[in-house]
Amino acid sequence: MVPVEGSEYTVDADLVLIAAGFLGSQDYVTKAFGVEVNERTNVKTEAGKYSTNVKDVFTAGGDMHRGQSLVVWAIREGREVAREVDESLMGYTNLYIQ
Repeated sequence: MVPVEGSEYTVDADLVLIAAGFLGSQDYVTKAFGVEVNERTNVKTEAGKYSTNVKDVFTAGGDMHRGQSLVVWAIREGREVAREVDESLMGYTNLYIQ
């Protein structure tokens, strides 16, 4: 990547999450949220789940949860974590995952 002079701009945001391929999670991120990681430095969850050891903190699909993998897995896991978050917030979910 090379900076392009004059291309900078500002976007107001309350929270920014970076989704970029990498090996496992960044130590400063997991420490900031207090979440546990496994031996591969992926965020630790119960099998088939996305909630972490911290109440109301979930890991999204992809590298953070599964490790390096295909983007199709990240898309599927993104849908699955959305369903789990919906259920956590609402007590039920109407989101259907094929």
